[in-house]
Amino acid sequence: MTHSDSIAKRNVTILVIAQAFLGAQMPIIFIIGGLAGQSLASNALWATMPISMIVFGSMTTAPWLSHVMQRYGRKTGFLIGTFAGTIGAAISAYGLYSSSFTLFLTGSYISGIYMSAQGFFRFAATDTASEAFRPKAISYVMAGGLASAVIGPQLVKLTAESFVIPFLGGYMSVLGINILGSLLFFFLKIPTPPPPSAEAATGRTRMELLKTPRIAVAIICAMVSYSLMNLVMTSTPLAVVGCGFTQGNAADIVMAHVLGMYIPSFFTGSLIVRFGVEKIIALGLTILASAGLVNMAGIELGNFFGGLILLGLGWNFGFIGATTMLTGAHEPEERGRVQGMNDFLVFGSVTLGSLSSGFLMNGIGGSAQQGWTAVNVAMVPLLLIAGGALIWLVNHSRRRFV
Repeated sequence: MTHSDSIAKRNVTILVIAQAFLGAQMPIIFIIGGLAGQSLASNALWATMPISMIVFGSMTTAPWLSHVMQRYGRKTGFLIGTFAGTIGAAISAYGLYSSSFTLFLTGSYISGIYMSAQGFFRFAATDTASEAFRPKAISYVMAGGLASAVIGPQLVKLTAESFVIPFLGGYMSVLGINILGSLLFFFLKIPTPPPPSAEAATGRTRMELLKTPRIAVAIICAMVSYSLMNLVMTSTPLAVVGCGFTQGNAADIVMAHVLGMYIPSFFTGSLIVRFGVEKIIALGLTILASAGLVNMAGIELGNFFGGLILLGLGWNFGFIGATTMLTGAHEPEERGRVQGMNDFLVFGSVTLGSLSSGFLMNGIGGSAQQGWTAVNVAMVPLLLIAGGALIWLVNHSRRRFV
């Protein structure tokens, strides 16, 4: 074990705990956000707007938060995230208390700053890691979501009846999670990047980076994997309750989905090392397609559980694969620029996906089943785009070495 990997493994351990504990707030918000939005919005088409505002907040935060981390270090960026998570939860809770959809949306947007910060956990894991350890470091940190998949939904159940105002208990628990979880980042040992000297290389521009085939395809596959996962997951509580099941059933299904997202992370990095990142991304896209087929096959609980588990598994292979491809395609001085641009584009697509989710779910047809079918059919064109881009990259790489 090299000294750098000793430090890397310490940092990965802290980031795994952060992903597990702090990350629990995201399942909480995704379970109750759409249902709370539906209770506050004047039009059911806007039910998923709170989720969209969270992702929009993440999208608009990613570029400047990445710059902050590049200049002042990961610790500073992560503390900004937990502070925003605390404030966002408090405003959302007050929005519920005062029955203000506008305040609820404002709190959701601020919560998106935390979501953006959490997205950088996977990149922080590679900062002190050797090239051989990077795929595993990313995978282990993502695996921390396994605990959050259990903690979050269980907190929803425990707090469901804790206040007279529905969903208020969930947001109060999010507030506490952020306050306590922020302490973890004081134990990180990730050096702040030195300020660039006048003679130092500045790296490629954003446009030059986007024209790099491997970076472009990595971003496309990350965008599709994440946006499709979010598109379907955002509608799931609405579909489950709309098809006659309970909020508790919805929480269990989302928990199973998030378990599907993170359990594979224990071996995804090893699979990438063994089979290559392109094959793992392709497998992820294929599993995402199969999730849509299972969801459209029926509206029994078994279909919801099976489809959402496959959705999580496909996201894991597609998104971790795309992240690994991206981290190996840029120079150290380009890190902040690439990572901020990547997350801006990824969460921009996720914002559109979550917003579209509400319109498809509540605006297509006259029943929850018809809306649920529309959500899953919408996956097809994006899967074709990502699959086509990946095939193009593989053929492009082969031609370079012929």
